[in-house]
Amino acid sequence: MLDITKPIYPLFFSLLKHNPEAAHQRLLELLVKVDNNRDRPWGKWLETQLQESFCYQDRRLEQQLWGLKFPNPFGLAPGFDKDGVAARMWANFGFGFAELGAVTLHPQPGNPPPRMFRLPLDQAALNRMGANNQGAQVIAARLAQVSSSIPIGINLCKSKITPLEEAAQDYLESFRYLRDCADYFVVNVSSPNTPGLRSLQATAQLEEIIATLQEENQGKHPILVKISPDLDLEEISAIINLAQQYQLAGLVATNTTINKTGLKTQTINGNPIATEAGGISGLPLKERSTEIIRFIWQQTQGTLPIIGVGGIFTPGDAWAKISAGASLLQVYTGWIYQGPWMVKEILKGLVEQIEANGFSHLTEGIGQENPSI
Repeated sequence: MLDITKPIYPLFFSLLKHNPEAAHQRLLELLVKVDNNRDRPWGKWLETQLQESFCYQDRRLEQQLWGLKFPNPFGLAPGFDKDGVAARMWANFGFGFAELGAVTLHPQPGNPPPRMFRLPLDQAALNRMGANNQGAQVIAARLAQVSSSIPIGINLCKSKITPLEEAAQDYLESFRYLRDCADYFVVNVSSPNTPGLRSLQATAQLEEIIATLQEENQGKHPILVKISPDLDLEEISAIINLAQQYQLAGLVATNTTINKTGLKTQTINGNPIATEAGGISGLPLKERSTEIIRFIWQQTQGTLPIIGVGGIFTPGDAWAKISAGASLLQVYTGWIYQGPWMVKEILKGLVEQIEANGFSHLTEGIGQENPSI
């Protein structure tokens, strides 16, 4: 039933391009409706149709990481389901895991619209959403009622109203609300859309946040840090050292970029794109995120797991990040442009790469392009 919609997806995408945030919200509302009616005949039928259309299983893609079972390495990036309203539904689209948020301690409306723009000429998006979400307490209460068949992560961000010098306590209070509601956590200090947030990537500030969370966590949950693609290699090295010192579970590479050079899109919102605030995601980020994945792997010889995100559109893009050193992958913009069939196509392509390289499992390809020391 759903497969017949594939040829008209580009038209659907085009019709909604002028208000992508509204289109995004309509999709979430539909998923919530299906989820709320999953025990009714039509709800069960639709879930079955989703699974048949979008899911793909192969044991060579399964991984055990941080004590969690990932049915495949391809996950939904944060930003799509900020409030966890559709947490139970993402497995039906073939994802091997899903990361919710960003979640802040205090509820916040985010930045004034318009705040999300598609850049079709660049296969990219610009967003300055500003971490709009209902707050950690509300989201925790919702997720406490949810059981997911795939690992669920939560992306933690500092509340906009919290002073930078109080950031560690802000992250800690969010974690306390949410720690029993997710399988792993990501400390987001790299979004360009919360004022001053990226300054927390500096070693001293980041160390306070990590130390505070790890003291509270006591090794019970995997905690990762998500880094910016706009850091230089020396700054990334400092974060790697902190991650190793505090025994973090891994790093996420990378968040969106504020670098707008080389874009084909010249104007948005009636203004030169260079003057518009926000982070760029999608294809322009592909090479830089892969470069940073490679650097992290080489610096750690694969001992620090990496979630690779940024510019994945094809199986080749996905395999390049695996080969550079990513154990898991995430997608957002590519999924919007390519449609929900993308997940199955990526997973099939990864299996083809496993076979073409003579491997028996995906994990044999992780970091394969890097020389061993």
